[in-house]
Amino acid sequence: MVEKDCGAWINLLSHKVKARLNAMLMNLGITAVQSRVIYYILNHCQEGPVFQRDIESVFGLSRSTATGILQLLEKNGIIRRESVASDARLKSLVPTQRAVQLDAQVSACLRETDRMLTRGLSDGQIQLFKEMAAQMLCNLDDWESETCAYVTSKKFEAEQKNMVFPEKEQ
Repeated sequence: MVEKDCGAWINLLSHKVKARLNAMLMNLGITAVQSRVIYYILNHCQEGPVFQRDIESVFGLSRSTATGILQLLEKNGIIRRESVASDARLKSLVPTQRAVQLDAQVSACLRETDRMLTRGLSDGQIQLFKEMAAQMLCNLDDWESETCAYVTSKKFEAEQKNMVFPEKEQ
């Protein structure tokens, strides 16, 4: 049996997580990627407008992929695009009441998937994995320049605010 390299493990994990989320979310009429985009928009729209370029950046999506996802969310009444007063060319992504209704179920699916994914791992192992994954992402982002410095804990914590799915307060 051939030993898997890091990329193969990441690809396998990614595929399994997407498949599990897709199965869990099928009855809601959304996909795993759409659920994460909805979650992001809902959790960042209070801080200021969220734009398509934010979705592209946070999720590492091409413009055409992000456009397709957002068009489907808009068609299904989950988001609206609203012109920004300061620049009519810009359209902010605004969650609708349907997005708010989906939020609890989406959050629960994301938390359950994360719980299953990390079952049997200590808090230290989970933290180490996150730090290693952040460093790997940094390495890939800076591939051409080969100047990637190790991610500091402060920078790591700031980046995690966009990736963590905390328990909702009741």
